[in-house]
Amino acid sequence: MSEAASSHVALAKNTRNSATTGSTADGDLLPSLAPLLHAWLPRQRWFAGKGRPVTGFSLVSATEMLPLDGTAGPGLLHLLLRAEQSCRDSGPAEDCYQLLLGVRASLPPMLADALIGRVERGPLAGRTVYDALHDPRLAGLLLERLRRPGKLGSLRFERTAPLPDGLAPRVLDAEQSNSSLVYGDAYIFKIFRRVFPGTNPDLELPLALARQGCLRVPAPVAWFEAPEPEPLTLGVLQPFLHGARDGWQLALAALAAGRDFLPEARALGRATAEVHTALAAALPAPALRGTQTRQLVAEMTRRLEAAVRAVPALAPYAPGLRAAFDAVTDLGVRGSCWAQQRVHGDLHLGQTLRSADGFWSLIDFEGEPARPLSERRSPAPPVRDVAGMLRSFDYAARSHRPWNPEWAARCRAAYCEGYAQASGTDPRGEPELLRAHETDKAVYEVLYEARHRPDWLPVPMAAIQRLARSAAA
Repeated sequence: MSEAASSHVALAKNTRNSATTGSTADGDLLPSLAPLLHAWLPRQRWFAGKGRPVTGFSLVSATEMLPLDGTAGPGLLHLLLRAEQSCRDSGPAEDCYQLLLGVRASLPPMLADALIGRVERGPLAGRTVYDALHDPRLAGLLLERLRRPGKLGSLRFERTAPLPDGLAPRVLDAEQSNSSLVYGDAYIFKIFRRVFPGTNPDLELPLALARQGCLRVPAPVAWFEAPEPEPLTLGVLQPFLHGARDGWQLALAALAAGRDFLPEARALGRATAEVHTALAAALPAPALRGTQTRQLVAEMTRRLEAAVRAVPALAPYAPGLRAAFDAVTDLGVRGSCWAQQRVHGDLHLGQTLRSADGFWSLIDFEGEPARPLSERRSPAPPVRDVAGMLRSFDYAARSHRPWNPEWAARCRAAYCEGYAQASGTDPRGEPELLRAHETDKAVYEVLYEARHRPDWLPVPMAAIQRLARSAAA
């Protein structure tokens, strides 16, 4: 059983008897919902186990956030649910998901797209359940709970500043691995769907940056969690940067207009360096050396070997890619060490926002959702984030026809120049470490594209060819 799965089991054992409130204590609740969830859950964009059959569910906690008696309008039920799945290669697996279910006698037409189904038996028999985030009344209740800190059943609500009431909610459709609500264009509330024991870095790091006075990341103003036996971060409310555009959209617009992106890339490099500097001050970490260096390279090599097995097209380039990793090991053996710290962990153009006055912000510090939370919270060399952004410039250039490699190269250079101006350290001054992280990122991209977007596979494969040649030279 995986580390994450065993943690979920421990969590369930500790919360099963204490977290259930109201009529949801009826043991028939989950069996009555299971047939509907078997059909609905795998269709959601944020469901991580696509392609693997769901073999069962188990309840971690259930909390009535609004009574389900059906006499005064909709009810609201919060569930933490383990989805058990069979894996052909690695045996059984399970993930914990957060569900917010609305309950009504009948569903109004405006909520038809949110339908999960009609319950046939159990405590909710005869009533309709649906995704509550699409119901303005229930979405408004979530903000109201954040306005009043404290406990509700198995949940705890916290805030750092007063919040206004009466802000109209709307669901953002662009989310992939989570769900978000925007309240009156003033706040954005990210609700984590797949949850792990431990504080989510998308709460931890912005709070740490706020304590350092770093303005590049919107500071959390409220959040909620399941606090026992260790915190499970369930949702974070932050200021909504109304009118800001993400870096990916801006880069594509520049390419379409035939203009460079150098001032933006340089400013984005400065913004990244400011965030790194603040994180290093807030959450210091020991340098990367010796055993840690060998462990870092071993993990990169392991991911490469797994990707080669899954995507045979990688095999001809594997020796050159291993050489990029081995170069870091060789330097470590000769006594080299590198700074490491907490980092963003999944930095690319889509994780940045530029306001109308040109100010860049970094968002979404959750890290790569496919990686274990313990790994996402581990220190890493800052060039890991730099490598992610350099790969993103390449992605943008290759998504435009005709491909413009010079545009990407100029942006990559400008970004590193801006980073050096703000930090005093040019990422290109550690070429072996930067190339190893670029290689590791490109290998991840190959595996992702092969599984989810085969038409995009040539983009990271072109980088694989370049990096393999460079490392072997």
